Amino acid sequence: MATSRRSVGNTSAQLEDDDAFVYVFDRRDSDVPEIKIPTGGLFTYVDFKARVREALEIKKSESFVIATTNREEIKDDDSWDIIDKGDTLYILRNIQQELCAPAQQRVSYLPHYDTIVKGGMYEYYASEGQNPLPYAFAELIDNALAATSNNLGSRSIEIRLHIDDGNPSKNCVYVIDNGKGMTPRQLNNWAIYRLSKFIRKDKRGKVSFGGDEDDDKKLPQSSTHTPLSLNSDISYFGVGGKQAIFFIGNSTRMITKPQESKDVHELTISKEEFQLKEKNQEAIYSGYIRNRQPGDSSHIVAEDDILGKIIEEEKDREHFTVVEIHGINPQHMAYLKLHMKQWTRQLAHIYHYYIHGPRGNADTDDVNTGRIPSPFKNIDIEVKLFTKGHPQPRIVNLRDVDDDMQTQFIRTAASSFEFKANIEGSGVVEGVLRYHPFLYDRETYPSDANDPRIEPDAFDEHDYAINDRPARGRRPVFECYWNGRLIPYTFIENFDWCAEPKKSRTLPLECYNRISGVLFTNDHFQVSTNKLTFIDLEMRLREKNTVYSHLVHGQERRTAIDREFVTWLKECHDQCDKQIRFSHFKGVVTRHDLPKHKQYPWSVYEQVDWDGRAFKKGQLVRIQRTVPMLLGTIKRFLLYGENENDVYATGGDIEVSQEPKSLYDEEKIVPLSKLDRTCSSQAVRKHIDDEEAKLPSTLIVNWPEGYEVKQNEKRPAGKTVGDIKVQIANKKGELISKLPGTAVVSKKLLVELKVVWHSSSGDEVMVSHISQHGKNWPYWFRKMENIKNLGPHTLSLQVVLNESGANTYAGKQLPSHKIKFQVTEAEPEKFTVGMLDGPFRVGVPFQIPLEFQDEFNNHSKPSIKFSPQLEASGLELSYDSIQIKGFNLIIKGIVAKGSVAGSAGKSFIMTIKVPGLEQDSQTLKIRLLPGPPHSLFVDCKEGLEIENGKALAFSVEVRDQADNPTSDAKLVITCKFTGAFGLPVYTLDCSGSGTGTLTGDPINLKQIRNFQKLTAMIELQNHKQMGILTRTIKVLPSNRVASIEVRMQNEDGKINTLKSGSLSGRAGDHITNISFSLFDEGGRKLEIDEKLAGKIKVNWVQKVPRDTVMEGLLPDIKVPATIQDAKYCQVTVQDSNIDFNFTVTPTPTEPSQINCKCSGSNKVRIGETLDAPILVTIKDKFGNEITDLPKNTSQEVQVSGDGLRSNEVKVTYSKGKFSIQSVTLEGGKTGTRDLKVTWKDFLDFVKLELTAGPPTKLSLPGWEEDETVTVLNENKLPRPLIVQLLDDGDNEVHIPDIKIQLAKDPKIKFVPYLMPRKSNASGQVDFGTVTVVGQRGSYELEPRAFVSGETISGPKLTILIQPDMTRPVEMKVEYNKKALFQVGEMMPEFTIRILAEDEQPMKGAKAASLSMKLWKMDVRTQNTPPSRAVSFSPESVKQNPGVFIFKERKIPEMSGIHNIMLTYYDGRYELFSNVITVDVKPGAPVRLGSMEQPGTPTVSNTHNAAARCVIRSLKIDLRDEFDNTAGLGYSGKINLEIMGQPGVVEVPSFVGGNRTLQFTMNNGQCVLSNLTLAENSAGKDGYEYFLRCIVDCDLIPRNKSIPPLDIPFLFYNDAKKQSQMTSLSRQRDDLKAVIKTYKSLFETTEQLVKELKISVHEAQMEENKIREDLRRLKVPLVHLQNIPSVDKLIEEKSRGREQIRMSKRRTCGLAEAPPDNEILGKIGHLGQIEEVDIARVLSWHMSADMDCVVTLTNKKAKEIYAQTNGKQQVLPIDSIFKKNLPDWKKPLPHVKYRPNWHPRGNPIYARNLIIFPQNQEKCKIVFGMLLGDTLILDNLDHANEYRQELVKYTHCPTILTRLGDRIRSNGKFGGLMNKALSIDKLRGAVFSEPLPSSFHEFANQTELLQNYRVAMEKSGKAKNELSEQVAHMKLPEMQEKYKECREAEVELKDVEQKLGVTMTTPRIPASERVKTMRPPPSSDDGPSASKRPKVTGNPTPQTTIANGSTTPSSASTSSILGTPTRKSGRLASMSPVTSDDGKKRLRRT
Repeated sequence: MATSRRSVGNTSAQLEDDDAFVYVFDRRDSDVPEIKIPTGGLFTYVDFKARVREALEIKKSESFVIATTNREEIKDDDSWDIIDKGDTLYILRNIQQELCAPAQQRVSYLPHYDTIVKGGMYEYYASEGQNPLPYAFAELIDNALAATSNNLGSRSIEIRLHIDDGNPSKNCVYVIDNGKGMTPRQLNNWAIYRLSKFIRKDKRGKVSFGGDEDDDKKLPQSSTHTPLSLNSDISYFGVGGKQAIFFIGNSTRMITKPQESKDVHELTISKEEFQLKEKNQEAIYSGYIRNRQPGDSSHIVAEDDILGKIIEEEKDREHFTVVEIHGINPQHMAYLKLHMKQWTRQLAHIYHYYIHGPRGNADTDDVNTGRIPSPFKNIDIEVKLFTKGHPQPRIVNLRDVDDDMQTQFIRTAASSFEFKANIEGSGVVEGVLRYHPFLYDRETYPSDANDPRIEPDAFDEHDYAINDRPARGRRPVFECYWNGRLIPYTFIENFDWCAEPKKSRTLPLECYNRISGVLFTNDHFQVSTNKLTFIDLEMRLREKNTVYSHLVHGQERRTAIDREFVTWLKECHDQCDKQIRFSHFKGVVTRHDLPKHKQYPWSVYEQVDWDGRAFKKGQLVRIQRTVPMLLGTIKRFLLYGENENDVYATGGDIEVSQEPKSLYDEEKIVPLSKLDRTCSSQAVRKHIDDEEAKLPSTLIVNWPEGYEVKQNEKRPAGKTVGDIKVQIANKKGELISKLPGTAVVSKKLLVELKVVWHSSSGDEVMVSHISQHGKNWPYWFRKMENIKNLGPHTLSLQVVLNESGANTYAGKQLPSHKIKFQVTEAEPEKFTVGMLDGPFRVGVPFQIPLEFQDEFNNHSKPSIKFSPQLEASGLELSYDSIQIKGFNLIIKGIVAKGSVAGSAGKSFIMTIKVPGLEQDSQTLKIRLLPGPPHSLFVDCKEGLEIENGKALAFSVEVRDQADNPTSDAKLVITCKFTGAFGLPVYTLDCSGSGTGTLTGDPINLKQIRNFQKLTAMIELQNHKQMGILTRTIKVLPSNRVASIEVRMQNEDGKINTLKSGSLSGRAGDHITNISFSLFDEGGRKLEIDEKLAGKIKVNWVQKVPRDTVMEGLLPDIKVPATIQDAKYCQVTVQDSNIDFNFTVTPTPTEPSQINCKCSGSNKVRIGETLDAPILVTIKDKFGNEITDLPKNTSQEVQVSGDGLRSNEVKVTYSKGKFSIQSVTLEGGKTGTRDLKVTWKDFLDFVKLELTAGPPTKLSLPGWEEDETVTVLNENKLPRPLIVQLLDDGDNEVHIPDIKIQLAKDPKIKFVPYLMPRKSNASGQVDFGTVTVVGQRGSYELEPRAFVSGETISGPKLTILIQPDMTRPVEMKVEYNKKALFQVGEMMPEFTIRILAEDEQPMKGAKAASLSMKLWKMDVRTQNTPPSRAVSFSPESVKQNPGVFIFKERKIPEMSGIHNIMLTYYDGRYELFSNVITVDVKPGAPVRLGSMEQPGTPTVSNTHNAAARCVIRSLKIDLRDEFDNTAGLGYSGKINLEIMGQPGVVEVPSFVGGNRTLQFTMNNGQCVLSNLTLAENSAGKDGYEYFLRCIVDCDLIPRNKSIPPLDIPFLFYNDAKKQSQMTSLSRQRDDLKAVIKTYKSLFETTEQLVKELKISVHEAQMEENKIREDLRRLKVPLVHLQNIPSVDKLIEEKSRGREQIRMSKRRTCGLAEAPPDNEILGKIGHLGQIEEVDIARVLSWHMSADMDCVVTLTNKKAKEIYAQTNGKQQVLPIDSIFKKNLPDWKKPLPHVKYRPNWHPRGNPIYARNLIIFPQNQEKCKIVFGMLLGDTLILDNLDHANEYRQELVKYTHCPTILTRLGDRIRSNGKFGGLMNKALSIDKLRGAVFSEPLPSSFHEFANQTELLQNYRVAMEKSGKAKNELSEQVAHMKLPEMQEKYKECREAEVELKDVEQKLGVTMTTPRIPASERVKTMRPPPSSDDGPSASKRPKVTGNPTPQTTIANGSTTPSSASTSSILGTPTRKSGRLASMSPVTSDDGKKRLRRT
C-alpha cells in the first residue's frame, strides 16, 4: 500500500513519493540482480529487516547484516532513519565480507537534448519490471482518442506494424486515427516539449509560430458528468507522445489533415537531425512543417512504398492524423513480433472501458457472436502486423481481446459493490469492488502472469507460513483509471472501511483477499506526464473530508459504508464460496516438520470431498507442480486448526506415501492444492508402472570369445567355459549400472557369478566371482576350465547391491540370468567290476557288470565294440552276449559247469579282460553252488502190497545237471494214487537237503471185498520237464467198522430202518425204542463188545449208557419245544469215519394263547385310522404258531378299548393269522391307549401311542390365559413369548413350518420387531423376551396361526404399560412471563418441574443435572446455546422432589434480545426446554455519552470556515449505568454552551454571536453537526475551551438529572498556529493512548504476578496435605520425589489392585432379580461373607430363603408374584414387623447373665458376619428378621456347652457351628437335617466372597497417588508460570517498555506545555470524560465475555469528528498522527500481548 510521509509541524509540506523503495543487492554468496523493496509504511528497523528476509526468502535461522555501499551497518532505528528513497544497500554475511559480484548505484545527470529523444527511455524503463512498450503505444492512442472525441460516427484508431526481417531499417510503425486532425499551429504546439494544453495559451507569445492562429482559445473546463469519466480528455501535457515515439524509434513523421482543410501537414523529427544540428552549432529546436495536397508523395523516395500507400489512402479520408515512427529500436522487434498477444492484451486492459463501455466486457458471448456496437462509443482500436513475405497481416481488434485483466476481473466476479467518494472541490471518484469466490480447490481471483510485480507470492511448502493472501497475493485492491484510462503504476491497497479487520471477526480473513477493485477519477486529479502514476489521488482520498457512500442502482445510500461493505462481503462468502469438505476426523496432531509457531494444532482427516469427488485414505493420487512428478497413496489429510468434526476449508495439506516404494521409500506432505483431481487411479497406476520400469529388469549376456554355455547343454567334464560379458537393462531397454530414485542414496550395482553343482548331497558352489562396472568396461568374467564334477550345474549371474550384497531391493528380486547345463563324463579309460548278483550255481546263467570311468574317475559310457574275455581254472565258462546300460557293460548269460564239493559249493578265481583300455583286466573270486534241479531219483521196487488202512513210504533225491545233489526253494515232491476214490496225496518238502522219505496218510478204501490195485505217481512239483515216476501197489481189505444201521419201532410195534433225513414229533415229547447194528469192510456184522461199545457216541445226550449200547439200543430223543428249533441228531463210531445223521422236527400242540402286534407304527392321531393292521397270532403253550385253524374262526375274535369305534373294526383271517383293520380312536388326552383283543378263552392287549390331532388352538406356555402383564415403558416382558399349537383336546401339536404371528395394538411396538415366524419341530415359535414401547395404558396381544388357508386365534394377553418413574420425559418451565427483564436486576423466579412418564415430578431428579443457559441472540446462535453462554445452577425445593427453582439470578448487564434454555442431562436421558426469548431492557439513563470517541479539535477564528468548525458531525445519546443505550422514549433538547476555564472571561461564540445552541433529542439521541465559531470570535489564543452538553427532558426527574457532557477544544487566533497546534493536539492524544496502553499492560502484569503467587501457595498446600495422607497409608516418601517415580508407583499399585480384583473368588450362582427401583434383589445377592465355613453353613441354613426376591413395597411383591404365577418367593419390606427386629448392637446373650464367663468356641451373632455392599439399612431389616439372634460357634461341643449354660437363665437361639452343625432353638441336633451340605452341593445358592481388604488398600493408595500427581503438576505448573512471568517482567523488552512509557510521559508533558502554556488549572483528559460506546459482545471466534479483551496495537479505522481531529483507537495512534515519525509509529504499535505466553496470561486474568 502506498504510504505518505509528512514533515512534522509543516502542513504545507509536499508529499513524498508514494512508492518509497530501496534497491538491495544480495551479495552474501551470489550475483543475483538487484531487488526493489518498497519501504512505505516501515517505521522500524525490525520491520525493514523482516521485509528483507521475506523478499530474499532468508530462513529465520540464517544471520545476515545490512549495510550501505559505504559499508555502514544498518542495525537499529537510528541508522535506519538515515536511509532515503532509492538508496542502494548490500546484504552480507558480515560487515567485512568481500563483494562476490559487482553492483550499481543510481545517480542523475544534467539535461541534454536527450531529454526528448531519450526521455522515453527514462520514462518507460522505470516500468517496474514490465516491458513498457504497450504504455508507449498507449500515449499515442491517448492522442488519437482525444482527437476523435467529437466524431459523430465511427472512431477508428489503427496501429500498423511493418516488419522486414531482411532489411531491419525498413521496420516502421503507423498510428492512424480519423480524428479532427491538427492545424500547423497545433502541430507546432505538439512539437514543443512540455507545452501542455493548460499553458499553451501562455506560451504563445514566447514561441515563434508560423501564424497567429490558435485553436486553443479556452482553458479546459469540467465537462458534464459522464459515466466513469469516459470523456476522452486524456491528452494533456505535451510530453507523452514525443517520449513514446522516441522510445519506440529514433524518428517520427507527423501527417495530419484537419477538418474543413484541403491541405495535409507534415512534421518530421529525428535523432539524427538533432545530432547534426548540435554538431553544426545550429538551433536544435527548429524545423519546417510541409503543407501539401492529399495523396502527394513526391517528396517520398520510391523505396518507401509503405509510406507511399499511406499517403495514397489520404484521398479517402476527410480528416485524420498519421504518426509514422521509423528507426524502430531492434530490442523491440522480437517483443512486437513474438508477443503480439501479450502487448495487445495490455492495451485492451488500459482502454477496457473505452472499448466496452461503462459496464465493461461482461458479456461472455460477445467473442463468439461477433462485435456489437459499444453501448458507450463506437471505438475501434485495431492492431495490424505486416510481415514481409506473408501476404495476410495479423489483425487484432482490442474489442476481441477477452483475456485482459479487467475482462477477467469482471467475468470471474460473483458480485460487485459500487461506491462513490466525494472529495472537496469538484473531484469525483467512482469505484467498484468485485468478489472472486473460492471454488473448491482454487481461488478464482485472476492472476496476471505478465506482471511479476503484482503476481501473488509463490506458495510455501505448506500453504501457510509465507503467503497470507492466497487469492490476491501481494497485489493491492484497487486499480486506478483517470478519465477512463488506466494509470498502470498506481495501486491503492485499500481503505479503512474495506480493509482487513485488526481483530477477529465473523468473516474469514481470506474473504478480504478475494476482492478486486477499480477507481474511476475525473481530470481533477494530477497524474504524471507519462500517465503511469497518480500524484495526489491516494492523499486526497484519505483526507478527513472525503465522504464515501454506497451506490445502489446509481443512487447514493446514506448509511455507514463500512457496515454495508461487511454485509455485502458476508453475503458473497455465504452464497458464492465453495470450499473443500474435510471429513472422517481422527484427532489433532503436532507436526515437527514445520516451524514452531506452525507445529500445532493440525487436525487429521481421512477424506476430503472436492468438487463432486471424494478422496480417501489409501487412494492412489498424483501430485502436480512437483519435480519430479509425485505419485503416492493417501495417508491422511491435514488441516491447520483445532477442529472436532467435519469442516469446510479452502485448503490444507495432504500426506502421501510416495509410490512406487521401490524407488521412493518416503512420505511427503504437500499442499492440497497440488492434488491432481483429473487423474484417475488407473492412470496413477500406469505412471507407477512406468516409474518401476526404471528398475533393473533383465541381464544381457554375451560370450565375446566363444565357448558359450547354452541352456540345458550337456558338456563333457573339463570343457572350457568362455569369457562372459554382462549388461544390466531396465524395462525400457536402457543400460544402467546403479539404482535410480531418491529413496536412498543411489547405489551401484554389481554382478555376481556363481557356478553351483547340484550334487546328491546338496548344492555346492564351485565358482563365485563379483564384477563391478567401470567407466570404460562393462561387467566381465574370465574363462573357466575347472568344471569337472558330473551332474547338473547352474551358472548364475545375479545383480546385487554394492554395499550389502543383497539380491533384493524394495522387496523385489533383482534381475538374474541362470544357465542350467549338465556335465557328462569323458571317454572311458579303465573299468571296475560292479556288484555281482550271487550266488552262482552250476548251469545257471549269470551276469557280470563292468563299470567304466574316465580320467577324472567319473563314470563313462563304454563302447559297443568292447569284447570281454573270461577265464577260470576247473570250470567250463561261456556267455551269450554283452549289454551296455548307462556307464556299465554287462556280460550276460555266463554259464559255469563243474564238480562242486556239496551243497556249500566251491570257490574259483576268474579273470576278466577288455582289450583296448589303458587298464584292460580285472580278477575276482566267485563261489559256485550246485545247480537247479535237473532229475529225480526214487529208491523203490515194483509190486508193493499193503493192508487197507496202512501208509506207504518212498526214499527220493533231487540232482542237478552234473548229478550233484542239489536243493532249492520250493522243492516239493508229491505222490498221487490212482485206482480208487478218496485216496490220500503224499507230499515231501526237500528244499533244504534235496533228499527225504515221501510218506503220508494211510490208504483207506471203501467197500473193498477182495483186493484192489493202485498206481503211485511221483513227481517234483513245478518241474514238469523232469517227468513222472510210477509204481504199482496191491491193497488188501481190513476188519474195521465200515457201516452202521439205525432202526425205530412205530406205535403199532413195527420196526422200520431209518435213513438219513427228517424225523417229526410233537413238541416237548420223547422218541423211544431206537436200535442199531455195525458191519466191517467185508459186510460182516460185528459183535459189540465193551471196547467197541465205548467208541459209540451220540450228540443228543452227554453220556451214552454202555449197557444199552451193548444191547444194540440208542438213548431216547426229546423233541424241541419250538417248531423253529429242529434238532440235529448224529451217531458216530470213534476212530473211524462211520456216522449216521438225521433231524428231529417238532409239530405244534394244542392252542394255549394269542399274541397281538401292530404290523406298522403304533402311533395314531386322535380321530384318525391306524395306518397298519393289527396282526393276531394263535400259539400253543410253547409259543408255536398254529396255522391250521378253521376258516370261520375269525368271527370268534373280539376287539374293545377306550374311545374305540367298534362298529368300524374289521377282522380277517389269512395265512394262519388274524388281521384287525379300521381301528379308530377318539377323544381324551394323548399318550398310551390299550386295545383289548379276545379269542375263545384267550385275550391280549395292544398298546397304541395316541398323538395330537390337527391344530385347532393356540396357547402361550408360561402365561395364564387372559393374563394381564404389567411392564414399564421401554422395559422387557418378564418372560419370553412362546406360542404352542394345540388340537381340540388341548394337546400339543408338533408340526413344523406353520406360520405364526402376534397381532398387537398399533399404538405399541416391540423391540425387536416381531416378524411372523414358522413353528419348529415341536410346534412352537419362540419370539424371545421383547421390550415394550408405548404410552401408558392397557393393550392386547393375540397370537395367530395360519393352517391350510384358515386362521387360528389364540388367547389374548393383556399388557398393562406402567410409566417409568425414573425416566424424565418432559420439562415444565413456569415463570412470570409479564415480568420485566432489566439489566443489572434480578430475573424472575423460574420453577422447573422434571416430569417422569407418570406425568408427575420425578423423585430421582438431581439438581446437578439441571442447568439454565443464557446468551445474547445473534444470527448464528438463535436456538443453540453457544459456548459463551452463561450457566446457572438451580436450587432444589424441599419436600418436593423433582421441582427446582432459579431465583435471585442476576440479569446480564448488556441490553438486547437474549435467549434462555433449560437443559437436563442425568447421564442417560437428556431434555431441552423451548428457547425462551426475553428482551433485556436498559436501565434508566444516568449519563450522556458519544457514539464515537472524539479527539481534541483545534480551531481558529480566521476567515476560513473549515478552520472554525469545531464539530462536523457527532452523535451523542443517553446511557444507563452499564453503558447501554437507554434513551428510548426520552425526547427533549440538548442545550449546548461554550465554556472556558474558571476565571477566563473571553469565551468564543458560535456563528451569529451566540455562545449557546439548542439541538433536538429524539429517543435519547442527538446529532451535533456543523458547530462553527464566528469569524474573529473572542477567545484567548492557545486556551482550551469545552462544549458543555446539558440534557433538557421532562421525563428525567430533577433529583436524578443527567450530568453534562464536556467536549474540549483548543482555540487559536491565527490559522498558522492552529495548524501547528492541530499537529501537537493529535500528538498529545496519541501519546495519551500509548501511555494508557502501557499502564494497562503494567497493571495487568502486576495483577497476574499476585494471582500466580496465590496459586503457587494453594497448590503447595494441597500437595502437602495429600503427601501427609499418603504417609499415613504407609507409602514410602522416597517414591514421591518426582512425577516419574509417582507414575511408576501408581502403575505398581494399579497392577496389584487388578490382580486382586481378577483373582478367583466365591460367587453366588443364583439368577439376578429383575432390575427395578422397588426391588432390592435376591437374598443370596444382598450379602457377602468372607469366611468360607461361615458362608457354607449360613447359605445352607438359609437355603430356603436364598432365592427370595426382596421388594420395598407389597405392591411390587404382588406384581412379581402375578408375573411368575406364584412360583417366585417374594418378601416386601413394608410388611415386616420391625418392632421385634433384633438390635444389631446388643451384646451376646451370656453377657447379660454371666458377664464374667468366657465361653469357648468364639460365639458371635451370625448376622454380624455378613457384609452388605449396598442398601445396608434395608438389608439389616431383612437379615435381622430372617436370622434373629442366631449364633455361630466353632464346633458342636462348644455349641452344646454354650447352650447348656445359657438355658439356665434364658431362651437359647439357634446355634450354628463352623463345621456345619446346627442346634435348633428347641435343642434338637444331629441327623442329616442338621448337617450342612458342602458348597458344591448347594448349586450356587451361596453367599459371595467380598473383595479382600488389600484391594481397598491398593485402591485408596492409587486414588491418593493420582491426586498427588495432579497436585504436583499443578504446583509445578504454577511455579513455572510465576517464574516465567517474573522473568518476563525482567526482560529487556519489558524494561524498554517501562522506559518508553516514561519517555512518552515526558514527551506528553512537553507537548502539553507547548499546547497550554497559558493553562493555569489541570483538566481531565477528554478521552476520559467522553467514554466510548460499550463494545458489542464477542463472537465465537473471539475471546469470551468472561475473558480480558485482547489489546492490539494496530491502527483501527478512524471516523472524522471535528476540524483537525480524528477518533484514535485505544491501543494505537500511529495512524492518527498527521506527521508520524518512525519512533512514534513504534510506540503506537506496541501491545500488551506480544507472544503466545502473553496471550495465555492475559486470558487467564
